[in-house]
Amino acid sequence: MKTIGLLGGMSWESTAEYYRLLNELTREQLGGLHSARCVLYSVDFAEIERLQVEGRWEEAGEVLASAAEALAAAGADLLLICTNTMHKVADQVAAAVGIPLLHLADTTGAAVRAAGVRRVGLLGTAFTMEQDFYRGRLADHGLDVLVPSPDSRATVHRVIYEELCQGVIRAESRLAYQAVIDELVAAGAEGVILGCTEIELLIAPEHSPVPVFATTRLHAEAAVAAALVDHPGTLHPPKPVR
Repeated sequence: MKTIGLLGGMSWESTAEYYRLLNELTREQLGGLHSARCVLYSVDFAEIERLQVEGRWEEAGEVLASAAEALAAAGADLLLICTNTMHKVADQVAAAVGIPLLHLADTTGAAVRAAGVRRVGLLGTAFTMEQDFYRGRLADHGLDVLVPSPDSRATVHRVIYEELCQGVIRAESRLAYQAVIDELVAAGAEGVILGCTEIELLIAPEHSPVPVFATTRLHAEAAVAAALVDHPGTLHPPKPVR
C-alpha cells in the first residue's frame, strides 16, 4: 500500500475523521488487522486562521508547502490537504513536492457528476463559498454551483469556526443549516456539497431532502483507492479515484 500524506490540523476535529475513515476503508478493502499507511503533519490552526482573516494567503501557502515537504521526506507517496478552504493554495503546495496531490474539488466534482447532479449547492467557509478557487474548479467539472444568501453564508461560516472547529455540535445549528439547505433546494439545487470538512460532523444524509456530498469521506475514498491501486490483496476492487 502506498503511504498517504495528510496535511491536517485545519481543524484537527475533521483531521481525526480523515484518520478514522482512511483506516476503516483500508480494513474494508484488505480485511483483518490491516490499517492505512499514512503520515500526518498537523499544523496549528490558530496561525492559519489568522493568515486567512488577514488575507495573507501566500504566507499560509508557504506554511503548508513546508509541511508538505516534510510529509514527502517522511515517505508519503501522495498528498491530501485535509481542508477545503486551504485548497486556495493547492497549486503552491503541489509545486513544493514531487508527489501527487489529490485535489478535493476534483474528487467532489467527479462524485457529483457521477451521481447525475448538475446544479449543486455549496456550503463551506465564506472563503470557499464566495471565492472562485473552489467554485471555479467545480464549474470546470460542468457543474452549476449555487451558494446561500449573504446572511445564510454568514451563519454557515460562523458555525464552522465558532462551533464545529472547536468540537461543539448544537441541535439549533443543525436546524439552521437545514434551513440553508432548504434555501438552496428552493433555488434549484439537486444536491448539496458539504464543502467544509467539519460540516459532516453536523449534517448527515438524513438531514437533507436532496443528496449531500460529504467531502471528507469522498477525499478519503479517493486516497485509499489511489493507495491500493496496485495492491494484490484487496478483498474488493478499490473504488476508482474520482
